[in-house]
Amino acid sequence: MKSIANTGRYVMMGVAGSGKSTVGSAFARAIGADFVEGDEYHPAANVAKMAAGTPLTDDDRAGWLRSLAGRIREAERAGKGLVLTCSALKRSYRDVLRDGASELQFVFLTGPRALLAQRLASRQGHFMPPSLLESQLATLEEPAPDEKAWVFHIESSPDKLVDQLTARALK
Repeated sequence: MKSIANTGRYVMMGVAGSGKSTVGSAFARAIGADFVEGDEYHPAANVAKMAAGTPLTDDDRAGWLRSLAGRIREAERAGKGLVLTCSALKRSYRDVLRDGASELQFVFLTGPRALLAQRLASRQGHFMPPSLLESQLATLEEPAPDEKAWVFHIESSPDKLVDQLTARALK
């Protein structure tokens, strides 16, 4: 697929195993936007806590979310497209991210618990253990209609999802 320039700002959201990084990085390439892996902005204490199988609290996430909002703000000021990954599990978390840009599109990747668990079980080299899936699902507040999130079901292949996302982004 030919890359085109898109200056939109997008947050790929969903629980662990939903494909945020895989779909998000390919989508960013397809639309000619920068890609930011939100996990890279977690402080070491958060990573250690998750690696030990302990869910993060709202307080743990607060600084991380502000850092991500700052990165979104930088892209907006520079007039650059951005695709950023972040679980964005609660509306209050998404509100913090929205403070980073006047126009921010959330893309909610969702799917059945069994598929998510299967993906996490086969994932290599990630700090977050599959045991935290249940806590993420319990914390998840799906985007409300007024948030106008784009919802994509992960049963489709990543390539198909990227094609659908790209078509929608170019409307």
